[in-house]
Amino acid sequence: MPALGASLATSGAVGVASDLVKVPSGRVRMLPVHADLAGLFPSGGLRRGGTVSVRGSTSLLLALLATPTAGDSWAAVVGMPDLGVLAAAELGVAVDRLALVRHPGAELPAVVAALLDGMDLVVTSRGRLTDAQARRLSARARHRGAVLLVVGAWPGVDLELCCAHADWDGIGDGHGYLASREVTVTARGRGAAARPVRVTLQLPGSGGAIAPSVPADLLPAQGFRPSERSLRPA
Repeated sequence: MPALGASLATSGAVGVASDLVKVPSGRVRMLPVHADLAGLFPSGGLRRGGTVSVRGSTSLLLALLATPTAGDSWAAVVGMPDLGVLAAAELGVAVDRLALVRHPGAELPAVVAALLDGMDLVVTSRGRLTDAQARRLSARARHRGAVLLVVGAWPGVDLELCCAHADWDGIGDGHGYLASREVTVTARGRGAAARPVRVTLQLPGSGGAIAPSVPADLLPAQGFRPSERSLRPA
């Protein structure tokens, strides 16, 4: 997993991570997401050139990176020094295709702009960006055909994903291990995404990655440990 510095802002060293000219037009327009997340997106995936805001869950943010990086897409995370690399790997992110710029400092807008020129997905938090700077970065993503994933509120966002109603499973009668977390994710945006949609899923599931929600009648009895859990057949 490469670690990049703020010198990216002026080095001109960022190349195109995936050749947009030579890939099929369908792939140019869309990056895939996990099947259990596809229903949140009007086109079933991350549209190139779009800005997507994620609120309430770092796990959800990482889950959006998993399927693209498991293919041949590259991602960069800027200005999020506490991001857990191990957690990213457990959620399926290919960390050898994940670049980190932990401390861009005052160069945050320039570093994000440079990475949008060469990466398929760029993740950043709002930080101290002004509305004008945020809008310029969204315009840069739109022009370069990258996906901009942002944490928290962002002006003019195309789609906002909000994670709520988290319930952990695995502890019963005061003992046991945390095994999985059931969450409800709501998506709402502009145009085709104006009508809110919701999905309920396990994030993380019992194996660490994203998984479908388990019906109540298949949940383990209280007091069971995760190794004793009876799960729905695949």
